[in-house]
Amino acid sequence: MKKINVALVRLIQFVVFVIFTFMVIAYFGAMVLIPLDALVMITKLLGLFGLNTFIGALIGLPIVGFLGKIVYQTPGLIAMVQKLEWTLLK
Repeated sequence: MKKINVALVRLIQFVVFVIFTFMVIAYFGAMVLIPLDALVMITKLLGLFGLNTFIGALIGLPIVGFLGKIVYQTPGLIAMVQKLEWTLLK
């Protein structure tokens, strides 16, 4: 009976570890993919006006960089994200 309890505890620990790892990867992946998606959308929008993809990406990249700078300079946002991350880790 004790071996079954130990095995069950180890299984639950493994499942929690896998779910936590997936959530962390998804969280940081979203933080990377959102600006990339904005770049793709701006490139497609500029494509509607007759600009090819390369020119649209060259114009869209500074726009996305500027939006990232605005988000980075938002007071308290970085601290809030870090606090959320530490809360998730505890």
